[in-house]
Amino acid sequence: MFFRNILPMDIKQWFANYSHSPFVVAGPCSAESEGQVMATATALSAMPEVRLLRAGVWKPRTRPGGFEGRGEDALVWLHRAMQATGLPTLVEVATPTHVELCLKHEVSAVWVGARTVVNPFMVQQLADALCGTDVPVFVKNPVTPDLKLWIGAFERFQKAGLSCLAGIHRGFQHFAQQPYRNYPMWELAMELTRIAGLRVITDVSHICGRRDLLAAVAQKAIDLATDGLMIEVHPSPDDALSDAQQQITPGQLRALLTNLKWRTKSSVDDGTLVGLRAEIDDVDAEVLRLLARRMELSRHIGQLKKQNDMAAFQPDRWKKVLAEHVATAHTLGLDDTIVTEVFEAIHKASVEEQTKIMGD
Repeated sequence: MFFRNILPMDIKQWFANYSHSPFVVAGPCSAESEGQVMATATALSAMPEVRLLRAGVWKPRTRPGGFEGRGEDALVWLHRAMQATGLPTLVEVATPTHVELCLKHEVSAVWVGARTVVNPFMVQQLADALCGTDVPVFVKNPVTPDLKLWIGAFERFQKAGLSCLAGIHRGFQHFAQQPYRNYPMWELAMELTRIAGLRVITDVSHICGRRDLLAAVAQKAIDLATDGLMIEVHPSPDDALSDAQQQITPGQLRALLTNLKWRTKSSVDDGTLVGLRAEIDDVDAEVLRLLARRMELSRHIGQLKKQNDMAAFQPDRWKKVLAEHVATAHTLGLDDTIVTEVFEAIHKASVEEQTKIMGD
C-alpha cells in the first residue's frame, strides 16, 4: 500500500468534530496543466477558509470527444502542488484503478461522483478498493433525487471500515425550467445532515452552472446549516477546458468568501430557525415552478379544445378532479378547506387562460 497519512489533523478533526470555522473545498474543474494547477494551489493556499484543493483528473463526459482529463499526469502535478503549498488534495474516483493511482500518488482524500453513486456495483468496487485505508471519502448525491441511494453509498463505505465520510450536495436533475444547472432540493441535503456524525458540504458550482449565481446560492447553503462549500476556481475561467461558465478566479473566490455570513448550529436563531425558513422558501419556489408548469399545460389543453370546438370549462371532470384532490389531502393530513380554496383558484385561472386562447 502506497498511502501515507499526510492529511492535516484539522481536516480529520472536521470529520469527527465539526467546528464552526469555514470549510471550503476549491480548485479547478479539471487539472489541465502543471502551471494551472500550481497557480491555483498557490493562490488558494493563502486563503485560510480553503482546506482542500479539488481537481478533476478523470472527467466523465456525456458523449465521447470532449476533454476527459489528464489522468495520472495530473496526479503528479497535484502531488507537487501539495508539497509546495501544504494544501491537501481531493480527486474524484470512479474505478478501482483510479483508487490505486490516487493512493500511489498520495492523494489526501477522494470523492465519488454523482454518476457513480447511482450504481451500487460501482460504489461497492470503490469501497473494496479503499478497504484498509483511512482515506477520507466525500460522496456526492446521485443525479436523481433518491435519498436512500445516497445513504446506501455511505453504508457501503462504512462496512468497508472507512470512518471519515462526508456528503457533497451538488443538486439533482429536474424537469422544470429553472436558472440552475442542477436543482438544489435542499430538503434532501438537510435530511442527510440529520444522520448522526455525517457532514455535508454544498457544491455550489454544480448547482448553479453559472458564476453569477454562486454568491446567493453559497449564502443559502450556509443558511441551511450545511457544513461547507465546494467551489470551482481557475486562473482563467473563460479558457477552461471544462465547465468554463461556472468557474471563478481566485480573486473572485476571495471576494465571495469575504462577503459570506457564516452561521453556527448552536442556537435556534442562528441555525435551526434560519435553516427551516430557508427550506420553506425553497419549497415555495418549487410550488411556483410547478404552478408555471401547470399553466403551460393548461395553455396546451386550451389549444386542443379550440381545435376540437370544446368548452373551456368541463364541470363533470372538474368535480371528479377536486374530489380526488380532497381525498389525497385527507391522507396527507391537510385541511379540506385550504385544499379546496387553493385548487379552485388554480382551476379558475386555468379556465380563464383557456378562454383567452379560445377567443383569439
